[in-house]
Parts: sequence; C-alpha cells; structure tokens
Amino acid sequence: MDSVIHSVLLVAVMAGVTAFLRFLPFLIFSKSTPKFVLYLGEVLPYAIMAMLVIYCLKGISFAERPYGLPELLSVAGVAALHKWRHNTLLSILGGTILYMALLRLM
Repeated sequence: MDSVIHSVLLVAVMAGVTAFLRFLPFLIFSKSTPKFVLYLGEVLPYAIMAMLVIYCLKGISFAERPYGLPELLSVAGVAALHKWRHNTLLSILGGTILYMALLRLM
C-alpha cells in the first residue's frame, strides 16, 4: 500500500511540474513577447527539422551495398510528396512506406 501512495504522489508531482512549466511562458511574457523569442519561434522549427534529417542520415554507409540508396530515395520521396501535396502526414507516411519497401527490395 505504501508503494501505491508513493507512485501516486510521484505522478502528481510530475504532473504539477509539467503544468507549471507549460504555463510559465504565459506568466513571464504576459505583457509582450521579446523580439528574440519571436525570432527563435520563426527559425527553430527549420533548424530542428534539419537536425532530424542529419540525425536520420548519419548512419548511411556508402561503401557497402545498398550504398545508401533506400535512405536517399526516401528523402527525395518525402521532399517530392511534400512539394506536391503540402501535407506533412502524407509526406511522413509516404516516406516511411517507401523506405520500408526499398529496404525489402534492395
């Protein structure tokens, strides 16, 4: 029984801290948002996406078969799908399906 109370209190504290951290920016910037924060809001999504692409492609081995073809073709497929339909979910789903198919075929 003591373990259950401990677990419930642990979850309650984590939920409280999470809620506090989510509301903190609204409390701090209630009057006006600094220009630097607005700039970061514009620039960071692109930087994060670039970092994710680099992270996903860091393990490509061009020296052994299939020479990174599934990864590179899938990246091209995601870019083409997104350029064509401007639908993030379709791009991610299509790129994942293409990558899995290419892994099986190559």
